[in-house]
Formats: sequence, C-alpha cells, structure tokens
Amino acid sequence: MYRKILVPVENSANDQVILNHIRELVALTGASLLLVCVAHGWVARNFDQLKLRESEEMRRDRDYLAALCDGLRDQGIETDYILAYGEPSDEIIRIAREQQVDLIAMTTHGHRFISDLLYGSVSHDVRHAVNVPVLLLKAK
Repeated sequence: MYRKILVPVENSANDQVILNHIRELVALTGASLLLVCVAHGWVARNFDQLKLRESEEMRRDRDYLAALCDGLRDQGIETDYILAYGEPSDEIIRIAREQQVDLIAMTTHGHRFISDLLYGSVSHDVRHAVNVPVLLLKAK
C-alpha cells in the first residue's frame, strides 16, 4: 500500500499532531517516513544564488529535523529527512516527485477563505499539484 510517506514539518507543535496520527499508519503498512522542513526566510530563499552562509533559521530547522528523525528511529520507524530552502509548497511538490513518495501527510492551519486568498495555502497548492494521495489533518 504505502512504502514511503512524506511528512512536511514546520518546527512547531503542529508537527506532533500529524506524527501521532501517522504512527499507526506506519505500523500497519511498514512504510518509511521522509520528513521535510522548508526554511523560507530571506537567506534560505537566496542561499544558493548568492552563496550565503547558513542562517540561524536553517541551523535551527536542521537540528530540529535531526532530533525528530532520531526520535522516530528510536521508536523503530525508518525515517529520513530533507531540509529544503525556498517556497514551501514548491519544495514539497518537488521533493514528493523526486523521492517518489506514495502519500503526503500534512497538517492544515484551518485558515478561512479570505486568509487563504491573501496568503495562499501550502496544503491547497500541494494537493492540487501531486498525483499521490494527500492526507490532511487540521492542526489544533
């Protein structure tokens, strides 16, 4: 059924919402997890083009991903991670395609229509651009 599940994380309490939910699915299917965090500050968005030094945001996100990954591995879950830089929806879509994932499991923030129009919605963009199932769980 599922062999590789991509889970976007954002270094917030919302991450535990989706991870707690997905653990049971991993136990049932034996799937591996691919955690993806997208640093999207100014330095991250211009990192490669301007040959910048890693920002505090990028270091913090890398450390967070490594710790989260280690914790899941300690629970017996095969887990890897990618720290990406740029626009979150674009990077999640790109990584999902490159890594040939079978499912994307992510939280939504439950914005209302006007907020989504003004600020966009990562989950909206992702679910309309990929050809794999997307599990959306509303963050509390």
